[in-house]
Amino acid sequence: MYALLELYARPLSRTEPVICIDEKSLQLLGHSRATLPMAAGVPAKHDYKYTRHGTSNLFVAVEPKAGQRTVSVTEHRGKVDFVTFVGELLTQTYAKVRRVHLVLNNLNTHFRKCFDDVLGARAAQKLLRRVEFHYTPKHASWLNMAEIEIGILTRQCLNRRIEDQLLLPSEVAAWQDARNTQKRTIAWKFT
Repeated sequence: MYALLELYARPLSRTEPVICIDEKSLQLLGHSRATLPMAAGVPAKHDYKYTRHGTSNLFVAVEPKAGQRTVSVTEHRGKVDFVTFVGELLTQTYAKVRRVHLVLNNLNTHFRKCFDDVLGARAAQKLLRRVEFHYTPKHASWLNMAEIEIGILTRQCLNRRIEDQLLLPSEVAAWQDARNTQKRTIAWKFT
């Protein structure tokens, strides 16, 4: 815990960004009946019943002090999906930085071995040569600031029924672009 707190206390560094990563599963829900439209002084009415259209996964990476986030929508949250997400971060968004500090919880897909399993040892070593892993203590994943960003994403974008895999990525991308344009940072304190 103290090592993570020390990492968070470091000043913003463009050459060694601190990136917090977590994921969220999401049910895709549709309306079982047509919504009754709103009228003057009367809000729209939605039926409490819904139809389930499967699930989706969101990988969220946030650089808290820079106000930069990347969200990826996938069908699953397996190790192949996670390795692909981190690989894209390292080769695209953070391709030119010297070292990347990744803050993760202890989920079974978040370890270096998963990169070896998916990419092979040589390719994994090449991809991760600039990465330093930092793990939250067991039962303390709340120390990962990505959870704060996921809460904001849930309240601002996902707090309604989204019924299909086609709509979700565009809604999340619009939210992400707005937050990145505003450079919304996380002012995190631990007492």
